[in-house]
Order: sequence, then structure tokens, then C-alpha cells
Amino acid sequence: MSQERPPQLPKSPLGPKKGPDSPNWGVWLMLIFIVGVLGFGFLSPESFGMGTKKETLPTFETLYKEGRIVTGSKKLPLVVVLDHSSATGLIDAYMYKPEVKPTITKKPFYLLYKNDVADRDKPNFSDTPNYVVSVGDVAEPAVAAQAISVKDFNALAAQGRIIGAGEHGALQINESASRTGNTRVSGDVLEYHWPQIEKDGNANMELVQRIKVSFDPTFQGDKVKNLLGENATYVAETGPWWSTLLSILPFVLLVLLLVFMFRAQGGGPRGAMSFGKSRARLNPPDKNKITFKDVAGISEAKEEVWEIVEFLKNPKKFRELGASVPRGVLMVGSPGTGKTLLAKAIAGEANAAFYSISGSDFVEMFVGVGASRVRDMFEQAKKTSPSLIFIDEIDAVGRQRGYGMGGGNDEREQTLNAMLVEMDGFEATENVIVIAATNRPDVLDPALLRPGRFDRQVVVNLPDVTGREQILEVHARKVKMAEDVDLKPIARGTSGFSGAQLANLINEAALLSARKGLKEIRNQELEEARDKVCWGKERRSLTIDDRGKRITAVHEAGHAICNLKTENSEPLHRVTIIPRGNSLGSTMMLPTSDKFHSMRSEMLDQIVVAMGGRCAEQIIFGDVTSGASGDIRMATNIARRMVCEFGMSDKLGMVEYGEHQGEVFIARDLSTRSRNYSEETAQLIDAEVRGIIDEAYRRAIDILTTYQDRLELISDALIEYETLEGEQVIELLETGKMENPPEKELPPPLPEEEESTDKEQSPSKESEQTESEPVEQEEVSPVDSKDEVVADTLNPSEESKPEEKA
Repeated sequence: MSQERPPQLPKSPLGPKKGPDSPNWGVWLMLIFIVGVLGFGFLSPESFGMGTKKETLPTFETLYKEGRIVTGSKKLPLVVVLDHSSATGLIDAYMYKPEVKPTITKKPFYLLYKNDVADRDKPNFSDTPNYVVSVGDVAEPAVAAQAISVKDFNALAAQGRIIGAGEHGALQINESASRTGNTRVSGDVLEYHWPQIEKDGNANMELVQRIKVSFDPTFQGDKVKNLLGENATYVAETGPWWSTLLSILPFVLLVLLLVFMFRAQGGGPRGAMSFGKSRARLNPPDKNKITFKDVAGISEAKEEVWEIVEFLKNPKKFRELGASVPRGVLMVGSPGTGKTLLAKAIAGEANAAFYSISGSDFVEMFVGVGASRVRDMFEQAKKTSPSLIFIDEIDAVGRQRGYGMGGGNDEREQTLNAMLVEMDGFEATENVIVIAATNRPDVLDPALLRPGRFDRQVVVNLPDVTGREQILEVHARKVKMAEDVDLKPIARGTSGFSGAQLANLINEAALLSARKGLKEIRNQELEEARDKVCWGKERRSLTIDDRGKRITAVHEAGHAICNLKTENSEPLHRVTIIPRGNSLGSTMMLPTSDKFHSMRSEMLDQIVVAMGGRCAEQIIFGDVTSGASGDIRMATNIARRMVCEFGMSDKLGMVEYGEHQGEVFIARDLSTRSRNYSEETAQLIDAEVRGIIDEAYRRAIDILTTYQDRLELISDALIEYETLEGEQVIELLETGKMENPPEKELPPPLPEEEESTDKEQSPSKESEQTESEPVEQEEVSPVDSKDEVVADTLNPSEESKPEEKA
């Protein structure tokens, strides 16, 4: 049966395509754009030739002189608006439509004025037609003539309504001979009679249309005033709000553009404009719900930091006695042991503000930025006291100064100096505690560790078996556990695990249970998760032929028998030939308790167990394979440490040969590491190591030769069942048979297998099978128990196995 999946089309970044009835977004966007343009046009109708008509000042002047501009109407006033905010003027008026024609009549007039008045008080004849001047006595005006003033004459002349009378059609100007005499001007005034606009208090808007004329008050103000005179109402204002907004809009856009450019180039919260600001994340007291109840497995560390909690809660009690609580606490421990969690618990217990930051957040490419961030961080902490500052991985900024390689960084050293100064600057009334965490205390600068700074070191060790059980119980509260789950065996089998690894183990068990379709986590899933975390995931997809399985089974059986026949070995837990991680098989030991000391006899027996796999191969096959490379490496390492570090060699005595091979600080230790023993001693060390391993190999050969028949029996059982528990191996070794053989369990199917199974059980194929060949089926009653469902999944019937293998 093919396991290949059908080819899949690449997914679109916008999601799956819809059917033919799905909307065309390009057309919709175009329609929205057109509607927007039309909306703008209706908001500004003059853009399309509609609404209020805009004219220029010369055109308006012509219309006004023709009398087409409406004046003297209360409903349709003539208004001149002077906007001081933008230094512009606007004439808002109404004019008769072009199709409306006026009735024109002539009416005689005369004007008398003194000859000796100033020129500005004389009539302006520049806007009048031809005129005739005569000198003599001023005659009396005609009876029908209307007397007007100089001001009215100038206004009518500006409107073009002054014309001449008589045969020549010229104005008649009669000047007196004497200087103090009078001058008479006579002629006709054109009067335009337009249709009546206002009737019964309403304006007839069918006859008029509105116009607006913009002008510059500075250069055209006098002209407008002389043209309109008293016919217009003059209003001074600052303009509408949208006019002011439009005037400042370019500046707003410029500022927004600059802000966008700064943010795009790092001007945001973590950008160039905030280089000197602290990046410490604040966790307020009301949001930090972690307390010491959530921290397990490090009881001594909690006891040591409890006085910090009391100081943050009640500092007065300590100050009255003159005691000073450490300003800085350095937490030292392996990764994942709970240093950050413990710091949060301190802040949660004390109800204090919690600032968390990593040491790498202080280091930047610009010198002085880190020091500025340190000062800003301490300034913020002082404002929110009582507070707690937690600096994770402080070795990134607090490494020893003065070393060339790895230590000559001016920015990092300035940051360290600023931190030292700030910690010295705490006053007695400032409730600020600094907690730092590292797993490399050997590389820290001595100035950090002196009294007054990080003068207290809290070692957060890996939890012991009791602590591991407590940690597992803490994390088990977050998931659904079966009632019969026992966490003690899991705690025993996870020696050397940190809190983070134990949390990962619980999570792996939950994931495995969900994959099996369970509603709660059982002991089986916890065991499998422990094996996966310790030795790797089972590689059941790895194809191994019968010869390879036979070699692996013999190898692991040799380890198991040597383990059971050496007095000082750890109890055997499980033997499997299922590949895990990088190994093709595993022999697992489960210690009864944590060991902090190793006896010489225990280490020798450990080497014997390591040699058991190679010896079994040699006894059964008469040849050896490359599968014992890891065993040889482990045995050599143990033997060399016995000789060089633990003083367990009679010939070499209790002397340490070679410096302790711990972690190296390159800037400090590169030139100081050297071998501190001679060549003769080196040869003797090699001989002692070789002797220990040869002796262990001989012991393993003797054990396996004695129990060769049991070796064959256990290897055959491993080939048949793949995995044997420790009790079953002991039973085979002692009695030669198993009373309770293991059940063959298959893992949950892979996603590819589930997909292929669904295809096989499609309705079309089931109908074809029913039509071609009837199959008798047993009646299956509904299953209520989830355990029965899981058992049916993990233990398929014999008829279904060939299909799955195919």
C-alpha cells in the first residue's frame, strides 16, 4: 500500500482561493476610489463647475459696474470677509444670472462744488466719458435734475453710470471765473431696474446665483473699498477651523514623516532615540502571582533568601538593630535550576516591583549606552521601591576586566563600572535589592563579589530525589493526572535533572497522552516520557535487518548480565533493542537514591558493565563490532579519572595529575594551562588506565562465559519482545523462563499511517469490498471505558497487522 501523499498546491499568502462567485477585490478597490473622488467633488462642487461660482476681481468689477451684482438686499447681502489668519480677502455676493436682463433709464443730475477745495474733494473724471468745459457764470440747473454729492458722483462714475447729456453726449462742466466761485457738472445717470428679488420676506433664488471673489487686501483692498463703498458689509474673522487645519497640515505631515523615518531607522521604543533608556521589563506587584509555593526542590536556597523577603516587607525591623541586608545577591547554578523563578518568588512574597533584564541588554556598539541604561534602570527602581532588580546572565557584562582576549571591551567595562557605582550609591532608606544569576561565577570580576555589592552567593543546586518529586508534583498540578500515578519512580530515574527538564518531562507525557487520545496522564506515559528525555525518542522507523537485531540483542544482553552479576552496580531497570537517539539499543539502570560519592569498587564494576557488550559479541560471534565505541569511551574516562583525579592507583598514589578540566575562561586561562607531570609519569598513567580496563574486560569475559546459555536466552527474548523489564531479565537469568512475558504494544500511528488508513476505509472502497466479497463481522458493543479504547488502538488484531506493515 502506497504511503505517498497526493501532491499539494502551494498555499497562497492570502489564504485559500474561493470559488468563482468570490468578489474581485481589485474591482472593489477601484469602485471605492471612484466613489471617494466623486465624494470629494460633491464636497467641492466648484471643481466640477457646480455650486458656488468663483470669479476674478476684474470680472467682478465689470459685473458690478453693469449692476448685475445684488446690493441693498437683506436676504442676499454683499459681504467682504477679511481673514487675518491667512491675510486673504473674500467677496461673497449674489449676481443676476446671465439670462436675466435689466431695464435701463436715464435721469439728469447736477453737481456743485467750490473751486478752492482740495483736489481730493473734487470729482474724479477719469472714469467718465468725454466732457466739455466752459467758463462763465454758473447757470441754474434744470428743474428735473437731481443734486448729488462729490462722493456719490465718484461712486457712480466708478460704476460706469455717469454719461453725458445733450447733442454731443458729453458732460457739461461750467466753471466760475473767480477762484472762490462754484463749478457745476451736469449730465445723466444710468439707472438699472432689475426684477424684484425679495417678495413676502423670501428671496427668489431662481434669478440669482452665488459668487465668491478672492483678492489680496494688501494690494487690492483700496480698489475693492472704492468699488463697493457702503453697499457692502465688511467682516473681519480668523477663518473656519478647516482653513486653519489646512494651513498647518503641511507642518503636521512633515512631523509625521520625520517620526516615521526615525521609527523605521530604530527610533521606536528600542531604537536610536531610546538608546540610553533601560530595557528592564517591569512586573508590578499586582501581576506577579509567583510565591515560594511555586518553587520546589531548592529548600536551602529559599531559606537563605527569606531574610531578603522580610527586609523588603519590614525594613524598619532591621534598621533599628543597625543591620544591613545585602544589597546584591548572586545566584549560582546550572541552567534550568530555577534561578529566575526564585527571584520572581522573592518579589511575589515581598509584594515588591520586579525588574528583569538580561546582561546582554546592556551591551551595545556605542560606548556609553550600557552605562546610561544602568543608571536609568536604577533610577526607575528607586522610584518604585520596594523593588527587586533581577539581572540574568550577568557574566555577559560582569566578566573580569583587564584581560586582552575576551576582556578588552570598553563599552562592557564602562557598563560594569556604572553598575558598581550605582550599587555603592544605595542609601539606607532605599529598599532596592539586586539579584544576579549566572552559571559561570569563575569569570566574574572580583569587584562585583566584594562586600557591599554581590556579597552573598546563593548556590541553586540540582534537586535531589526528594526535590525532584516535589518539582514533579508542582508541575503535575497544571495537567490532568490519573489517580494511581506514582511520581517516586520518575524522580528516582531522573538523577541530575534540573527543574526545567522535569517540567519538560511532564509536558512530554501530556503530549504523548493527547496523541494517544487519553483524557489523563498514566504511569506508562510518564515512563515513556522519561525514557524519551533521558535516552531519546524511539526510532521505530529505522529499518534493521535480522542480523543487526541479533547483534544489538547480544550486546545489550551482555550489559544486562554483567550488571546483575556485579555486586556494586545500580539496579537494572529495562533493556531494549529499540533504537533511541544515537544508540541502537539501551540498558537502563535506575538508582535507588542520589549518590554524591563513588567508591572504587563501584567504579570498577561500572567499567565491567561497560565492557559487557563487547565481551558478549566476542563470546557469541567470535568477532567484535564497532558498537562498543561509546562503552570504550566511557570506561576510559572513568579509569583515567580514577588514576589522575581520585588517587585510586597504588603505583601513582594520591596525587592529581593534570589540572582539573573544568570550564575555561580563554582570556585568563589560555596561557596558563600546561601538563604538570613528566613523560615517564604519562607512560605510567597510561599503563594504569590500561590495566584497570583489561582487568574489567577479563571479569566481564568470565561472567558471560559462565552464563553463556542465559546470554543466548535473554538475547532471543529481546529479539522477540524488543523490550524487557529488569524483573523479567532477572527471572530469565535465574530460572531460564518468564512467568509474565511483556505484552507487545505498538506506538500510536504516525500521521502518514493515519492518513493511509483513512483512505483505505473510504466509503467507495468499503462498498466495493461489500459487493465483491461479503465479510463476516463480529458484533461490537459500545465502549464506555477509555482504557478499552486505548487497548484496542495499541493492540490491533492479527488480521490488521499485515495491512499496517504493508
